[in-house]
Amino acid sequence: MTFFGAFLRRLGGWIAVADLIALMAELGLDAQAVRSSVSRLKRRGVIESERRGGAAGYRLTERGEAILRAGDARIYGRARSDDGAGWLLVVFSIPESQRALRHRLRSGLAGLGLGIVAPAVWIAPAHLREEVERLVADLGIERVDLFEAQPLGDPRRWWDLDALAAEYERYLAEWESRPADGFADYIRHLDAWRRIPFHDPGLPTPVGERAWRVFGELDARLAPAAWAQVAARVG
Repeated sequence: MTFFGAFLRRLGGWIAVADLIALMAELGLDAQAVRSSVSRLKRRGVIESERRGGAAGYRLTERGEAILRAGDARIYGRARSDDGAGWLLVVFSIPESQRALRHRLRSGLAGLGLGIVAPAVWIAPAHLREEVERLVADLGIERVDLFEAQPLGDPRRWWDLDALAAEYERYLAEWESRPADGFADYIRHLDAWRRIPFHDPGLPTPVGERAWRVFGELDARLAPAAWAQVAARVG
């Protein structure tokens, strides 16, 4: 998924199976591991099999494009909760007969980095409103209400800041001073990073600011060489 997010759109939305397997071999993945991972992404509707010029390959779907586009906004853009835009409360009421749907909503809200005020009341910086609305629409849930809020105390208490700081620290410990170069290091650094921004809705913390700075500098340095390597293989 990290590879597809970084390169598949630049490749025109399609890659031959042979080229994908060859590139993933540089990350220590054999053909069977690649095919297994690809099968999961196909089941999620991210990619589809498609032949071009007699070669078997994988094409990015419209759904996959939307997922990657939404991911870009989080992975590469540092949104902050202290920009004066306020806060968002998400309140829902889903009956026990729809327990599976309720679980999917909660999992989705957690995946967007919302904090939990109560089991059916979640909080987020206001800038996450569109992402929350898109999640609710995708799930087809009607009994979800959104409220603008202005907490009287520090709203960060609804998040586990220690756990979030630990994620940033792990990334920094591995990548801040590590000699890195080329395609494999680029993918590994991006893969180590890409989930963290989904756990952090933009809460201001010193370690977070430092980690974002390191990520940005490393990404800018590694990306050109990584792309040249991919283009040379696929070209």
